[in-house]
Amino acid sequence: MSDAIKHECGIALIRLLKPLEYYKEKYGSAFYGVHKMYLLMEKQHNRGQDGAGFASIKLDTEPGSRFMSRVRSAKQHPIQDVFSKINDRINTELEQHPEYIDDVAAQKRNLPYVGEVLLGHVRYGTFGKNSIESVHPFLRQNNWMHRNLIVAGNFNLTNVSELFDNLVRLGQHPKEKADTVTVMEKIGHFLDSAVAKLYKQFRDQGYTKAEASPLIAEELNIAKILRKASKIWDGGYVIGGMFGHGDSFVMRDPTGIRPAYYYRDDEVVVVASERPAIQTVFDVPLEAVEELQPGKAIIIKKDGVVSLKKIQEPTDKKACSFERIYFSRGSDADIYKERKKVGELLLPKITESIGGDFHNTVFSYIPNTAETSFYGLVGEVQSQMNREAEALILKEGNKLTPDRLRAILDSRPRIEKIAIKDAKLRTFISEDSGRDDLVAHVYDITYGVIKPTDNLVIVDDSIVRGTTLQKSILRMLDRLNPKKITVVSSAPQIRYPDCYGIDMARLEAFIAFRATHALLEETGQMKVVEEVYKNCKEQLLLPDNQMTNGVQGFYAPFSAAEISVKIAQIIKTSSIQAEVDVIYQTVENLHIACPENLGDWYFTGNYPTPGGNRVVNQAFVNFYEGRTERAY
Repeated sequence: MSDAIKHECGIALIRLLKPLEYYKEKYGSAFYGVHKMYLLMEKQHNRGQDGAGFASIKLDTEPGSRFMSRVRSAKQHPIQDVFSKINDRINTELEQHPEYIDDVAAQKRNLPYVGEVLLGHVRYGTFGKNSIESVHPFLRQNNWMHRNLIVAGNFNLTNVSELFDNLVRLGQHPKEKADTVTVMEKIGHFLDSAVAKLYKQFRDQGYTKAEASPLIAEELNIAKILRKASKIWDGGYVIGGMFGHGDSFVMRDPTGIRPAYYYRDDEVVVVASERPAIQTVFDVPLEAVEELQPGKAIIIKKDGVVSLKKIQEPTDKKACSFERIYFSRGSDADIYKERKKVGELLLPKITESIGGDFHNTVFSYIPNTAETSFYGLVGEVQSQMNREAEALILKEGNKLTPDRLRAILDSRPRIEKIAIKDAKLRTFISEDSGRDDLVAHVYDITYGVIKPTDNLVIVDDSIVRGTTLQKSILRMLDRLNPKKITVVSSAPQIRYPDCYGIDMARLEAFIAFRATHALLEETGQMKVVEEVYKNCKEQLLLPDNQMTNGVQGFYAPFSAAEISVKIAQIIKTSSIQAEVDVIYQTVENLHIACPENLGDWYFTGNYPTPGGNRVVNQAFVNFYEGRTERAY
């Protein structure tokens, strides 16, 4: 994506089902779980640059022994920093106590981070500061083992204020109004309540507190706790957690907005945000990794019993389509095919843009995340050129000379690596004028492959704000002196805020919004803006479940093609000599390419939860009133 945009966070949970001695004997180390967690987090590094965290729990420790460990980092390379700290601590202990090296029981008893239940997190901050306090996992401590709670997740909730107020009414005093803290405290409240009820039950049966403790661990109904805690959550979420005594879980929102996958055998249960991470780290085939279904949780009790429980009633599945276009790694078998398909489906619009002149067109892509859809496009271009060659051969028949036949059969798409990112350059100047010039040089361009008679088609995975295109990329490509530059987005026009993960909360940041506003002004239809504002204000007076998206009326006067033309006009500055065209994927084609991930609220405004409509209406009110605060 040429415009910088935050990814989604990533989580990983590992539950070792055998004693640590088993892994020492089979794999050569009792640190098997720690090693696998490092790999899972690195394989999901694309989902987290701002922070990383790791937590572990040891099962069946003696009173007085440390059974929970946690380490977090918000440094520049957070995963490496986290595991450097872990290695340093472990190595220091082993140097001081060499007798631990071959004694797994001593390692478990004395070394931090070595446990049977492990939770990892890689973070992309969606808003707020990237401080250590914002990095998952979050920890809620208590002297009662069962009441200790560690939580990490990939989520945003739209109704944090409502949830915060509910906690206050329950008598709690949350330290901040953030969805992570609110989620943890909500689960913690019902955990406390469940433990208290079980203790009373066992006390009435004559058990002492010490005798009741292991019984409480056995009887805790994790599904019931999660069901009560998440009853009114509105948003997209995958949340993983561990309880002090050893139960663990990962739960997914009922709409399936955020992704989660799991694998289990007789040695391990593992859950992660991305399927290829599990496949690669544990060397298992595609069919062995299952998707955690919307509204469900995978729960692993302390005794190793694994169950899938319905937590909330699933709704129509609206899994995020941006996961397929951009967020997730393209190494997933299905995602790879889908990204190629979105490229294929762009060909008719591109053919129209270049006047069908494939011989005088060069195809390339920026950035690397657009590479797979680029492959799909050029494959389809080759197929089209093959069809044209076949038609020519049939038409010319016996008149064909060997040279003419060879020329027809040699027709190939012109594919070039036009832009290469210079990893050494850093945009360290903050002033706009100096920074724009630096950004324009972040990519090296390939000279000598474009002729003045050529079209240049550049594939991007999405065009969000258009700022980087306008200020740097088009200027850079124009130096090659093409006749025409066609910028192609494999995603449709992004028109609406996302409130389920990434921070796209301000409408005026979107190039599609700015282009539509300019069209309304040019065509004398600014009354539409006022009408939409009044509608949004009225909608905000309604309960969430009665609200509709008032902002859809803002785009209604114009077709997607008209908006795309205006976007091209906006990003083409006076210094650009080439003709500029902008092409977006259609929503219909996106659904064809990604049939199982139909969450398209970014593009259509069809939000899968009531809170989404509140957010978009508030975002327009903020825009109209000139307020820059977040809409949720």
